[in-house]
Amino acid sequence: MALLTLSSNPFFTFTRLQRASRFCRGKSRSVCISGPVQCTAAGKTSSQTSAILRRTASYQPSIWDHDYVRSLTSDYMGETYTGQLEKLKGDVKIMLGQVGEPLHQLELIDTLQRLGIHYHFGEEIKRILHSIYNNYNRNDTWKNGDLYATALEFRLLRQHGYHVPQDVFHIFINKMGTVKPWLNEDIKGILCLYEASYLSVEGENILEEARDVTRNSLEEYLKRTVDQNDLTIIINHAMELPLHWRMPRLEARWFIDVYERSQGMNPILLELAKLDYNMVQATYQEDLKHASMWWRSTVLPEKLSFVRDRLVENFLWTVGFIFEPQFGYCRRILTKVNSLITTIDDVYDVYGTLDELELFTDAVDRWDINAMEQLPRYMKICFLALYNFTNEMAYDVLKEQGFHIIPYLRKARRCYSSKLKMPKYLH
Repeated sequence: MALLTLSSNPFFTFTRLQRASRFCRGKSRSVCISGPVQCTAAGKTSSQTSAILRRTASYQPSIWDHDYVRSLTSDYMGETYTGQLEKLKGDVKIMLGQVGEPLHQLELIDTLQRLGIHYHFGEEIKRILHSIYNNYNRNDTWKNGDLYATALEFRLLRQHGYHVPQDVFHIFINKMGTVKPWLNEDIKGILCLYEASYLSVEGENILEEARDVTRNSLEEYLKRTVDQNDLTIIINHAMELPLHWRMPRLEARWFIDVYERSQGMNPILLELAKLDYNMVQATYQEDLKHASMWWRSTVLPEKLSFVRDRLVENFLWTVGFIFEPQFGYCRRILTKVNSLITTIDDVYDVYGTLDELELFTDAVDRWDINAMEQLPRYMKICFLALYNFTNEMAYDVLKEQGFHIIPYLRKARRCYSSKLKMPKYLH
């Protein structure tokens, strides 16, 4: 499921993805060090070449063929879909303006977030939450004694940077740290408190206790509930991983299916969520194709056969970090950064000798192209790929933003290279 965002197929047909999902459920870095093996160094600092004992890892080849990645296409591009998207966004903005009750406003915001379309309505959501926060503890009859409303408000306000004290849950928790008996049947409220507890900060004992108590209550509810309904499906999902820890774009893909079957489904929100998902997916495909062309041009996976070829997985990480379609350049750059870090990590942890690694660390620290002359052949390729990428990125920033960032990148490199003084396996 983790690679649904990369499929070339539209929303309802994801047949291609079953091949990839098996990898995601396993360990993406299933390193199995098999001990020293006899091999010949690709290069030496002296003119003589001798046999070197090197470690090896059982990395599997990439399951994503570069030709397949570059062939990805989508129908969800062009003015037709853009116009349809803008119309639906206008309808939802009207909806946000018409909802008056604070609880209904919060529920709508929560739905927008879980459907993955909230980023279209940043100003409207900010205005609503700011109004609710300004009226905090005033005219709050809508949430008095209501665990669900209190927990939902707490979670959304904290997610958006507002400070809300944990004391709001005092009235729901006994001195023994258990939920008060009259709340045992409020499963929806207990679920919401469970999700809210993951936004605690250090020292908030009420929320820490509430997390354990609510988890136990939800597990007991699942044991005695035979029928599968919307609530039990969501509870099972939350028990697997809380909402606050999930990758937003994958959560959106999962929740769209749940929301479509729910009784309170709003067809406008559902249509917008599906259209937005497919359009953003098309953007991801273009970002990935760009990164794939760059990765192939570096020839790192070919020349350095001992490293992990995990471009698509590195790209998926960037989608989790920043999913909004307008930040494509950031995703492309971070994908390249992640791929280079993965490569350098394998050079240090798996293949390089101590002498070679000291030379490589010194070359990175000095950031001098002439320093690569003393490196073995495989390290020259790695260093030059890093050097060229860094300078190209700095050129892009200077050209587009007018900032000279090389000094900052050099400082970052020094901090990073200081951590690379000794390979981990030699510690």
